[in-house]
Amino acid sequence: MSDLPIIDAPSPNFNERKLPVSMIVLHYTGMTSGEAALERLRDPVAEVSAHYLVEEDGRIFRLVEEDKRAWHAGRAHWRGIKDVNSASVGIEIVNPGHEHGYRNFTEAQMGAVIPLVAAIKERHGITRGNVVGHSDVAPARKQDPGELFNWHALARLRLALPRPTKNLVDPGWPDAGFMLALERFGYDVEDGPAAVTAFQRRFRPEMIDGEIDAECRCLLLALLLPKPQGDD
Repeated sequence: MSDLPIIDAPSPNFNERKLPVSMIVLHYTGMTSGEAALERLRDPVAEVSAHYLVEEDGRIFRLVEEDKRAWHAGRAHWRGIKDVNSASVGIEIVNPGHEHGYRNFTEAQMGAVIPLVAAIKERHGITRGNVVGHSDVAPARKQDPGELFNWHALARLRLALPRPTKNLVDPGWPDAGFMLALERFGYDVEDGPAAVTAFQRRFRPEMIDGEIDAECRCLLLALLLPKPQGDD
């Protein structure tokens, strides 16, 4: 949205993109405060950044221009793209994370994240299957934005894939077949249990155990169908 209020807080931590923008990656800051996160994302010594930071009160800070490559994803992989930083816009959402007292994201944050994602998605023609979490693109290393993030709020506005809810059928894949399907969907499956855990965190957050079961198979099959079988 062109009238979305954005506060400029430039970070020096960026370089030139090598790929067109085709993804949005959502993160939590994982630090004790928004102020600390903003300081780190602008610290040249830290060598990390994002395009935007969303505070708990809903304020949006722009750290890096979208035509530049921010340094938010690290070693990551999604749907064949290995230079995720070059292909994505990164949004950091202030939350202490699993290490510092993980908690629900605020209504004000979601009220800012939703139009921000919508505007970026429209600007770059990003598909909703490429609006992902950091844990989706780096399952062996990351847990953010985590199981408390309200993906449903994005999905019902067609800004992210919905959790499948309709016509769920267990394809009966062996575990190796599930991993092949998970890789086809987009995940890096080099660390199998981590990839399954990341999938659950995104699409079945109420039970994250890293174990492949019938429900996981049902959800993944539905996600691979041409039309996502969810409430959106």
